[in-house]
Amino acid sequence: MPKVTELAKKRCVPCEGNVPRLTPAEFESLRSQVPDWSLTADGLRIRRDWVVKDFASGMDFFHRVAEVAEAEGHHPDLYLMGYPKLVIELWTHAAGGLTENDFILAAKIDTLSVELKG
Repeated sequence: MPKVTELAKKRCVPCEGNVPRLTPAEFESLRSQVPDWSLTADGLRIRRDWVVKDFASGMDFFHRVAEVAEAEGHHPDLYLMGYPKLVIELWTHAAGGLTENDFILAAKIDTLSVELKG
């Protein structure tokens, strides 16, 4: 079972606009706590890819991600890309980029098990 980090124990804070993006120092500090996530080319999102065992495993994983996201009130972009590849991207729409909420949700997603291919 994946380890529950201090970041995963936090709660997402509601964003209604006027939320500042992370500074480069804040980004680096949080990024180090979710090492399997990478910055997207546009620099506005973090992303993680998985190659799952089978379609049902992928859909089960997405369902559990959706439950966590709904409980946090922070919703990721979920992609099934050229099955069996799953992709999740996180960003804070109200900030137009990354906030601590994205890293909190990434850490929570990292605690979920998923059946990987091979």
